[in-house]
Amino acid sequence: MWQRLRAPVASVLAVLLAAAGCGGVGGDDADDDTGVTLTTMGFGTEDEIASVRAGLADQAIAPSSVRSGEGAFDAQQFLSAVASGNPPDLIWLDRQLLGTYAAKGTVIPLDGCIADENIDMSQFREAAVAEVTLDGKIYGIPEFYNNRILMVNNAALARAGKTAADVNTGDRAALSALARQLTRGSGGTLSRIGFDPKIPEFLPLWAKAAGVDIVSADGKTANLDDPKVVEVLAYTVSLITAQGGWARFKSFRDSWDFFGARNEYATDQLVAMPMEDWYLNVLAENSPELDLGIVPFRGLDGRPVDWVTGSAWAIPAKSDHQDLACRWVKTMTTADSWVAAAKARADKRAAEGKPFTGVYTGNRVADEKIFGELVKPTGNTAYDQAIRAVLAAQDSAFTLPTLAAGAEFRTAMQDAVNRVLAGRQTPADALAQAQREAQAALDAAGK
Repeated sequence: MWQRLRAPVASVLAVLLAAAGCGGVGGDDADDDTGVTLTTMGFGTEDEIASVRAGLADQAIAPSSVRSGEGAFDAQQFLSAVASGNPPDLIWLDRQLLGTYAAKGTVIPLDGCIADENIDMSQFREAAVAEVTLDGKIYGIPEFYNNRILMVNNAALARAGKTAADVNTGDRAALSALARQLTRGSGGTLSRIGFDPKIPEFLPLWAKAAGVDIVSADGKTANLDDPKVVEVLAYTVSLITAQGGWARFKSFRDSWDFFGARNEYATDQLVAMPMEDWYLNVLAENSPELDLGIVPFRGLDGRPVDWVTGSAWAIPAKSDHQDLACRWVKTMTTADSWVAAAKARADKRAAEGKPFTGVYTGNRVADEKIFGELVKPTGNTAYDQAIRAVLAAQDSAFTLPTLAAGAEFRTAMQDAVNRVLAGRQTPADALAQAQREAQAALDAAGK
């Protein structure tokens, strides 16, 4: 098997020369027999996990190729491109947002694509497929599978006489006391955050831990003003208030070298926070000797809770090269492509003497091979334990249903939290307003 994989990987650099470029929107037609150049939005090839798979996918549509744009998916730019009749050929976006564009008719259902290219949807995790399905139709092909766990600074905890097990989101009083104990600062300036609750982004996780879903299972009824959600928001804001208040807290957090060697864990600027599993790879790359702990996010009942999200590929309704786009996406998301990319990263990390912590994908078959064949003991006990902890977290995973107004729902929710953090509204008033806005968006999309 590895001989079959090495040959495509070896040719990736040559293929990427054809795929490189500034990106943008709108596909380009070639004037001769060299094929066409497709464009993407929201996807870049900055690392080997992206570039290796993109190279293999380009081979699948040769002599055509794909020019990848840089930067995150931009909703306004995408809708403007659609309105002008010149959309990109592919978009790569958060699965939670996909329902909005499916409901607007700006992306196509992929039933024909799946049938024509014989894409085996059983290889993907059921939760990931559910996130790209609206009204019984599949609108996206899943990519990553982001689990949320607690990442903790073991060294800082040890100096305080604590362990990772003491960071327990299921015990609010104890967590509040721990956050205050571990926070450092002087003269109104923070030098270390004890616990970052990661709001507004992680409010759905906190709500689930309190026993409530922020939206009904059918995706049609918002639950943002549920008393338990109000209570959760008040509690998480209190954690930040006790650690200097939102202005100081955010200013200090924004100063971190989040993706660098002087990250917040390496420099003792943070003790603990909930985070997506992909950040484990960032830390392994930049801080291979870090004493990092991973523990599950726990509900008030003491049980682990793991909110899973991820990205997906979708094809705009008015793109010019939908058949080629479908074939390209199929190759990007197959188990063999994921494994080839993971092997490239494993080899790179081995050459650098750094741990390889795996790649968590929406493709179940790929993950079985990656963690069964490529992920080896790293030599760092903390990272080895972290890998096992992330895999174990998947047993308690939940996802939000696909929303026909996913983008609008998220905006209403996050704006409410930000108003509370800024001191402009109480949690109850902010979430009551968010409930009205989110429900109106869901109702309108349903019509």
